[in-house]
Amino acid sequence: MKNSIVYDGRETQDVELQENADRDAAMLEFLTQFITDERRQRFEEILNFRTRHITVVLEDIFQPHNASAVLRSCELRGIQDVHIVENTNQYDVNPDVVLGSTKWLNLYYYEGAEFNTPMAYQHLHDKGYRIVATCPHRDDFTPDTLPLDQPIALVFGTEKLGLSEYAVEHADMHVRIPMYGFTESYNISVSAALLLYSLTNRLHTSADINWHLTQEERDALRLVWTRRSLNRIRHYDRKFAELHPEFFTEG
Repeated sequence: MKNSIVYDGRETQDVELQENADRDAAMLEFLTQFITDERRQRFEEILNFRTRHITVVLEDIFQPHNASAVLRSCELRGIQDVHIVENTNQYDVNPDVVLGSTKWLNLYYYEGAEFNTPMAYQHLHDKGYRIVATCPHRDDFTPDTLPLDQPIALVFGTEKLGLSEYAVEHADMHVRIPMYGFTESYNISVSAALLLYSLTNRLHTSADINWHLTQEERDALRLVWTRRSLNRIRHYDRKFAELHPEFFTEG
């Protein structure tokens, strides 16, 4: 699995894992002086609605418009993590659709094997998620009845082929959006938007579901978002290293 950030589909950078809490706190304090008060306030407003209680899995999505629209909906509804499974198709985004939303998300890629869905499912199960396959022909749950007492991972497939047999059969639950017309299914980007709108609204009005980020997660995102807000981050990294050599001395 590769943890990456994609900036409007034009540049990919590996995420640097933050392992030193004192260094991260000092770096955030240093970098914060270079962003506006309005941007800092906006971070706090958005963090209040960010969640990892719901995550999204995209299996083999290849249409750039649909792929980008789903990411945009995830960001707007407060979903922080998106898991991208590449089996036969490479995941591409359309910068005119995504409108910078990937700058604020964590994207996890599953690739390298001929079939990567089992690896994604195992990783999510290890993280405590229940896998929820989105299927128009399975009647387990609707958006109004899907249990949210534990973290869930919503799995979406391609528009024509849907989810793989493995993705459907190895899911813990299935969810269906009710339809009342002749057409067989919603567009994937519409399905994602409808589900996320309904489910996040349920989280926001819940009194007994602990869906907010932890303080540690909020602190980590403040630093990541601040770094992504600065155009010359390597310049600021060098200045920080000069001011705080104690964080970079080995031994």
